[in-house]
Parts: sequence; structure tokens; C-alpha cells
Amino acid sequence: MFNENDFSRLEINLRGCLANYRYFRSGLDASTKMLVLVKANAYGHGAVEFAGLMEEAGADYLAVAYPVEGMELRKAGIRLPIMVLTAGTDFFDEIISCGLEPGIPNMYTLKALCETLEKKGISDFPIHVKLDTGMHRLGFMTGELEELASFLKTCGSVKVQSIYSHLAAAEDPLSDEFTVGQARMFVRNADFLAESIGYRPMYHILNSAGIERFPQYQFDMVRLGVGIYGISALPDVKLDAVASFKCKILQIKTLGPEDGTVGYGRHGKIDPSGTVIATIPVGYADGIDRHLGCGKASFMLNGHRVPTIGNICMDMCMLDITGVDAEVGDTVTIFGDSPAVSELAEILDTIPYEVLTSVPRRIERIIVK
Repeated sequence: MFNENDFSRLEINLRGCLANYRYFRSGLDASTKMLVLVKANAYGHGAVEFAGLMEEAGADYLAVAYPVEGMELRKAGIRLPIMVLTAGTDFFDEIISCGLEPGIPNMYTLKALCETLEKKGISDFPIHVKLDTGMHRLGFMTGELEELASFLKTCGSVKVQSIYSHLAAAEDPLSDEFTVGQARMFVRNADFLAESIGYRPMYHILNSAGIERFPQYQFDMVRLGVGIYGISALPDVKLDAVASFKCKILQIKTLGPEDGTVGYGRHGKIDPSGTVIATIPVGYADGIDRHLGCGKASFMLNGHRVPTIGNICMDMCMLDITGVDAEVGDTVTIFGDSPAVSELAEILDTIPYEVLTSVPRRIERIIVK
């Protein structure tokens, strides 16, 4: 029986991953902690697999977006502290039982958590307080800090493990004044909160771009996200491509002009001199966006770039391999060193994050040493 994982996989380059980790670590003080984001299935790389690599690499913290992501890591045996960036209010029992550490962006969430903790008789449960310094997505505004501080001083069920915020445009030199303003507001507000509650939690505001461009604001911890996966904010820095999306050719056909077209909608046109096509077992359900079809993207086959032909199907797509020596079972690279994920993102007028996180779980993740 056909098993797609026999043909398609996302290879995770262990050496590249560790090289990228060391690059970002090298710009930090020895005392600065490293938090690595493994949300969204580790940006499409495989959360359990990547979390294990980061545990071995020496990361101090992991972060996920939602409680279910943290629960998955705990079930897989991951022992590092795990911060839940978007904890919500529906999974407090699971957060507590799994030893996850919720991010707290508002009084509603904080009061609901404290009520649950008090019922369970739990004190000093670790939380992370989110400040809004200009991203305006989640977090406490400056005018809300007095109420927050007053509540925290009387609530013994939680202990603030860290105070953090998020930079909106750390990668953009044109926004540097805004970014510096965010950092300064963060220090003022975090200091106010720390002084009010009588102890100083960890501070952190830097994302991957911030680590590279604003190391003076590294504080106690930084949050390494897309950088560990091979995307730098600096134009002269080339990080290792950690993920390579590969599959094998299912079938090869030589078509003549009488065969006319290829694929749905008949958008793939056969050359008058004939066209050789290869069908591969990945489609838009595997993260191959339909806008990459009809020759807009090309993939790597036996040292040659071969364009798509016709529309991308749900589970398959076709390539024009005319003039390239190839056989059924040969490997096609969708992205990796060439083409880079950034190239596909540019074609799609999006960011590499979206391309990486579009690769679904049915594509097997394999650690390559």
C-alpha cells in the first residue's frame, strides 16, 4: 500500500541547527538565558524532535503558543521549563498538572488563574507577565500596571518568573527609533512592577532579530525564534538551512504535442517538441502553495532546477524535467540549500515563517546528523 512518508520527508540538519544556536549564543553574555520557541510545530520543523535537540544544545527555556503544544512536549518527555505564550483560560488544570508556565497578558486571565490555584491550594506558581510596549497585540498597558502590582502583592498563589514584551519591528532599520523606544518603555514599566512587588523577575524582550541587532537589550533572557531555523535579520549573514523538504519521483512521462496539456484546468502546456514530466507526491495539502505552480517555482533534481508545470494538486504536482537525466525514485528538493525557503517566500510575496509552518504533520520529520 502507498505510504507517502516513503517518498516525502522534512530533513532536519542537526549540525546546521547547532551552528545556528551557537551563532546566536555567541552574541550574548554568559549569564543570559536562552529561550527557544517551538510553537507551531517548531515553525514546521517538528516540535518534539526540535525540543529534544534544544534540550541537548543547552537551551534554558522553551516556549509554545498554546497549552496543547506544551502538553505534547511533556508527554514526549521534554523536561525543560516551558512557557505558554497564549495560555487563555480553558486549560488551567492541564497547565498546572503538566508544569507549564503561562504568559499573563491581562487581569482577566490572571484573576482566573489565581482562582484555580487557590482552589487547589497551590502557591508561588510561576507566571510570565506580558507588557504591551507598542506591538498592541497582547499585554498590560502602562496605565494598568498599578492595578496589576496591587493584585500581585496580595496574591500568594503566583510568583512572577519573568516580565517580557515583544518587539514589533526589530528587523527593520527604518524602525530603529521605535524599537529603542519600546525597549526604554519596557525597562521603565518592568522596573516599576518589580519595585512594586518587592522582587525582580527575569526581563526579556529580544526576538531573533533583536538578538542580532540590539544585543544591548538582552537583559536576563532572550527568545530565539526563526533565527534557530536559519533566517537572519542581517543581509550579510547566511545561517544554515535547518530544514530540507524532499520527496521522490513517483512517475516519469514523455509527452508529445498531441497530448496537449498537463494537470487540472489544462494550464500546463506541452512544448511542440515534447515535454518530459515527473510527478512528485506533494501538493498544496503538503505546503506547496498553488501559486508555485505553472512554472512560477522550480525545485532541485540531480543538480538541476526544474520548474513546476500545470496547477499544483492537493497531494501531487508535476515538474518539467525535459533534458534532465532522472529515474523514478530520484530525490527532488522542494526547499533547503537550493531553492532556499526565502526564495519560495519571495515568489509568494510572504515571509519564510509562512512557508515553513505550512508543511503539515503528515510529512515525516527526520533528524539528519
